[in-house]
Amino acid sequence: MTDRAIRNLAHLRRSASTARVLNLLNVHDEHGKTEDWAARPFFQTPALNQSLIIKHRLRRDELDSFHLRRQVATKIIVPIDNSDLKAGGRYMFVDQRNFERSLQEAFGIEPEHPDVRILRLLDKLPSLDPFLLREQLRREGVEAAPCYFAISEADMERMIKFVEDEIAPLVNLCLGGGAVNEEASRTLASKILSDDPGDRMEALRETLRLSPENYAEGIFCWKGFLYYKWVLNSLMGEVVEVAQSVVTTKPIGKPDPTAKEYLDRGRKVLSERIMTTIDEVGRTLRIYDNAYAELTVESRPIAFRDFLLNAPTLFARLGEQLGAVQHVVSFWRFRFGPNSAPVAVDELIDIFMDFETGLADRNQEVGQSHMAA
Repeated sequence: MTDRAIRNLAHLRRSASTARVLNLLNVHDEHGKTEDWAARPFFQTPALNQSLIIKHRLRRDELDSFHLRRQVATKIIVPIDNSDLKAGGRYMFVDQRNFERSLQEAFGIEPEHPDVRILRLLDKLPSLDPFLLREQLRREGVEAAPCYFAISEADMERMIKFVEDEIAPLVNLCLGGGAVNEEASRTLASKILSDDPGDRMEALRETLRLSPENYAEGIFCWKGFLYYKWVLNSLMGEVVEVAQSVVTTKPIGKPDPTAKEYLDRGRKVLSERIMTTIDEVGRTLRIYDNAYAELTVESRPIAFRDFLLNAPTLFARLGEQLGAVQHVVSFWRFRFGPNSAPVAVDELIDIFMDFETGLADRNQEVGQSHMAA
């Protein structure tokens, strides 16, 4: 790995998981001596269970690593020495060319190994947000220990309340009008979030005339939309603060002219890109809002049926957009918290470059002049 990659690895090593990074090494350090961690591991292979999994926006020279063209890949990083990350690490992408052979050579696992299935389940997700990560594994019958998913009971309670309010019009429609039944809303919200829709949701499937397979996938993505909508509402205050902090944060030491030029430009571009991405998230969410309103207000289910059929593609787009912003906010909060050490010039450049790559437009490459810094 390059010097810059090693520095980035050290930064990730100290941070908690984010929507873009699943830090299993950090989980091991904090929970590795607990019975639950040992009894219900995320991966059965020890090296994988102490790795870092990253949603990585591919650079131009990495595109040929795959048979099919893609923008974002799931990157597995295994440190050579967990106690000294200056030694670097080995990495590979899920489903890169010769992926199964690489896994066998690196970890001694065969294509049929359960860990290979889990890696591919992670690759299907647009982000590694803990709620969606847990739900993706649960729907496939995988129950990892709670320590792998940083979801507090308070957050779950707030989300259930948010979903209750969101689905109140649907409950009202299903119950035939009248005052919204709060108990029915809470029950249905819990069923949606537990991936156990029950009879009432089955009636919706029949109304929408969807196959069980399309309906199951659409409902999972609908759950993702509800979750991302809640995340956006909860995150907006912090997004604005981070966008402002990006402009004002200065490193210790005096940057050379090239570094100063990059940082001056990077502050402006990053701040604008954060808010632009939030606008894009809002536009994607409005596709759902409009379809849901057609179903519940206009009593025209065809738009919501189309939404559920298109939900996997929209969900992937939404996850990439919001996941990148979540990562920026989470990492900025971690690295620039009240008791954090001052940031050096090289580290701040690394952080800006990482954020800019993550927030880059799907059809836009980060310019080579940015990398020159």
